[in-house]
Amino acid sequence: MSADRIEIENDTIRALFEAAAIVRAQAHAPYSGYRVGAAVLDDQGDTWLGCNVENASYPEGSCAETAAIAAMVAGGGQRIQHVVIAGGHDAIEPCSPCGGCRQRISEFADGDTQVWLMEANGTLTAYSVADLLPAGFTLVDKR
Repeated sequence: MSADRIEIENDTIRALFEAAAIVRAQAHAPYSGYRVGAAVLDDQGDTWLGCNVENASYPEGSCAETAAIAAMVAGGGQRIQHVVIAGGHDAIEPCSPCGGCRQRISEFADGDTQVWLMEANGTLTAYSVADLLPAGFTLVDKR
């Protein structure tokens, strides 16, 4: 898996990360204690937020990325331009989307769409959707 490591420089990505970090604080994670926030920027320039929500029937909760994508769809958004994920404790490794969320992101994004992950030291790592989900399954030709 390749990645481009950068410092936060782009104002759009910085704003998305700040939004994801704020919504992460709203996560309902009483079982794992692992809070995640996600911000999705759609092709209309709208930002959609989500946080993980756990429940007693663990692991039948919902991921932050799933919640943000659902909000985008409910609000009329159709295509993802960027995803920023703010997660975890003080782990050194960034919070990468689970397999199900990688597929969900792929449904609404192009292969070169960037998924940004934040490390504890503040460095963002950008992965393309194609890097996160090589040879992904699709029923729709998105070309």
